[in-house]
Amino acid sequence: MAQFKFLIWLAYWYQQTEIFEFEWDTGNYVKSLKKHDVSIDEIESLFKTKMGVAIGRQIAPPIEEERLCVVGPTDTGRMLSVVFTLRDGRVRPISGRPAGKKERRLYEEIDKTLKSLR
Repeated sequence: MAQFKFLIWLAYWYQQTEIFEFEWDTGNYVKSLKKHDVSIDEIESLFKTKMGVAIGRQIAPPIEEERLCVVGPTDTGRMLSVVFTLRDGRVRPISGRPAGKKERRLYEEIDKTLKSLR
């Protein structure tokens, strides 16, 4: 399983970006839908609702292109984990799947901390 390191800029970017533009690769769209029953609309809604939390940058296994992760609810309340990269300011989803137990727990911890800061 991939490991991620928290990045403050990613959390800020996720919360402050008003409109997300997406770039879809046909292979990734098909993979998320077939393998995890997660549609592009669900993945995009995770960004648009701004209710997710930025987990960070993938540090293991090592990979050439920077991969980032956001976990949180879609507009229907389904908890997703979305791994993506940024290309020319656009979100390019690599994988979208239902969040696992550890990711849900991490989401709850980070969300609680962020709410206490407001």
